[in-house]
Amino acid sequence: MTPAYERNGAPVAREDFYRIACDPQRHVVVEACAGAGKTWMLVSRILRALLEGTAPQEILAITFTKKAAGEMRQRLMEWLEDFAQADDERLRKELLMRGVDAARAPALIEPLRQLHRSLLLQGRTVQIRTFHSWFAALLRNAPVAMLEELGFPAAYELLEQDAPAIAQLWRPFQARLLREPGLRADYEAVVATHGRSQTEKGLEAALQRRVEFMLADALAVIEQSVPPAAEVYPDLPVTDAPLDLLLAPGDLRKALEQAARLLGLASQPSFSAKGVELEQALTQGDAPGVLKALLTAEAQPRKFSDKVSGIEVIRATQTLVLQLLEAQQQHEAWLYQQRMTRLSRLLIDEYAALKRERGWVDMSDVERAALHLLSDSTLSAWVQERLDARTRHLLIDEFQDTNPLQWQALHAWLSGYAGSGGGATAPRLSIVGDPKQSIYRFRRAEPQVFEAAKAFVRELGGEQLSCDHTRRNAPEVLALVNTALGQARDAGEYAGFRTHSTESQQAGAVLALPAVARPEKEKKEAATDWRDSLTQPRHTPEDTLRERECRQAARWIASQITAGLHPREVMVLARKRDRLTAMEAELRALGIPALQPEKTELGEAPEVQDLLALLDVLVSPAHDLSLARALKSPLFGLPDEALVEIALRQRMHKLPWFDLLQQEGWSPALQGVGARLQRWQHWAASLPPHDALDAIYEDGDVLARFVAAAPPTLRAGVRANLQALLLAALQLDGGRYATPYGLVRALRAGGVTAPQAAGTDAVQLLTV
Repeated sequence: MTPAYERNGAPVAREDFYRIACDPQRHVVVEACAGAGKTWMLVSRILRALLEGTAPQEILAITFTKKAAGEMRQRLMEWLEDFAQADDERLRKELLMRGVDAARAPALIEPLRQLHRSLLLQGRTVQIRTFHSWFAALLRNAPVAMLEELGFPAAYELLEQDAPAIAQLWRPFQARLLREPGLRADYEAVVATHGRSQTEKGLEAALQRRVEFMLADALAVIEQSVPPAAEVYPDLPVTDAPLDLLLAPGDLRKALEQAARLLGLASQPSFSAKGVELEQALTQGDAPGVLKALLTAEAQPRKFSDKVSGIEVIRATQTLVLQLLEAQQQHEAWLYQQRMTRLSRLLIDEYAALKRERGWVDMSDVERAALHLLSDSTLSAWVQERLDARTRHLLIDEFQDTNPLQWQALHAWLSGYAGSGGGATAPRLSIVGDPKQSIYRFRRAEPQVFEAAKAFVRELGGEQLSCDHTRRNAPEVLALVNTALGQARDAGEYAGFRTHSTESQQAGAVLALPAVARPEKEKKEAATDWRDSLTQPRHTPEDTLRERECRQAARWIASQITAGLHPREVMVLARKRDRLTAMEAELRALGIPALQPEKTELGEAPEVQDLLALLDVLVSPAHDLSLARALKSPLFGLPDEALVEIALRQRMHKLPWFDLLQQEGWSPALQGVGARLQRWQHWAASLPPHDALDAIYEDGDVLARFVAAAPPTLRAGVRANLQALLLAALQLDGGRYATPYGLVRALRAGGVTAPQAAGTDAVQLLTV
């Protein structure tokens, strides 16, 4: 028995584990670590279902991303093509590996060999889809009345990315605030307390979970999730400002005055000082002063000696004050919740109106429609009958990335079979995943859904399998993982972790670079020391700790590459993306190609940002900072001295840099720059964005300049990004950005993917 394999909580042999996982007649849920072969199990199950006579279109495999779906589809077809050419002994081993009984294997050898040909002749394929594509297919078959009920247009455009639509939302939202004084007051109150940035982050979070918000709000869950202070503290008088009770006439005021007198009589100077402070605060009507006299900055009761006369009275008074402070905090939390609820409703309403106006349906709408179709008492029977008629096997990969709404929709379809042993027409269910690998929380994924799915499979009479054996990691690496996560489990910080084992025979190694000392803080400049910021740089520490750590790691990577390692064989992981940006800069400085696969925005590429800065200043000549970037870029390649020359002349003439460069009398480096900018400005004003950029590329020899300025290993990527910018100017959003600055805004808003060179030999930079 191998402890790394379990069946319903008990150890099971490895062969039995894979036999059960690949059996298409069983309901199973498999929780397995990375490298355990989860996708292999699913595709093997598909293969066995096909061998048992299931039509390919009766198998539905769902995964989270298009890439994963494509990989699953590719693996199935590669297997079938390979098996079509294999000999009998090879096919017998493949069948046994996938849990086929030894007695049945000989009879399935020839059907396995012919399976590829059979599928090609049928002309039908296994349904391998993402959740969203499957839900969208359900929506296409939905009755028009249901679309109207959900507020969807009968003819709609499906938005796969909602970022461009959300970017257009804030202006109508602000306009609505101006029309509705009550909501405007809510917004101003929240901004005054938390700032505009945090307020918008909170609203964006509600918008990202808008379907869950709407479902919960319909049941009054949102408003009631934070109770008012009067419910939490029923013994206190009802008031909109509980702290005002500190100063109101009554028993509490008398207790505070008595506490002030007792503290004032204390022999310890620090105690008597607090008594005086409390008395002055009461006299001046200073509620914060009362809190400061009796509580610490952390809102804890100040410690006074037991020898102080009347200490019990003082401590009882502190308890009352602390209760009032907590009531005030509860009241403020309730106010914030009420205001943000109203503002979130408004934002979601405006977003729905925007989508209706443009004829858009986004992926959250698709999920909501699927849930409605599968759970509505009138429609569900019709939909389920159609699903049951064409789906005999349902397989779900990477289930840890499923969000609650997706699971609710699936559950609505499958729950009719729970407790019935599956029923005659129930689709056979196979779920695989690993909660430890859930990486899509920002897309509303919830690992706890996996626990609900395991319980549901048990209700269906299915099997629960667990595997902690990987084929990927070297023993030394896995030993470190087991130690770190084992300690977290023992400390109660990571429940459920089980020790992992590995198939790998390569020992591997775990190394640690020396700790980088923190740079010493430099004394601040004296207020009287004047420094000309144009000509005298500020003297600061050489660089930050983060940059030093990245520089050390980049130099170590460079040494390994010099010794023969390929850049593509190096992966750098960090908790936050800003570390990866610093790391990429250090690697680039050493001429080492590096890619952030998660950072795929075309507008984030440095060379594209240089061109966007140029377009910005051609449209808005007063934008000196954009012009400074363009002048420093390979477009002009000006040194710092040239920029200082422009800035010094601006001090005398008080004109934008663009206008100053049209004057005479510049140093050789700046001669002709003004004329070129003026020529490009004319093109930007008179030509479509693509044609203007194309003319600038030709006139400024843009591709050659940028490629020559880039390290050899990065030149292909720089050229590809600049060519992609031209393509974006022609194609972005159906060509609706008919002005240069419209193009600038669109690229800065995000949503345009940069080209990724296939097989790039570059260091991979990824967040954990």
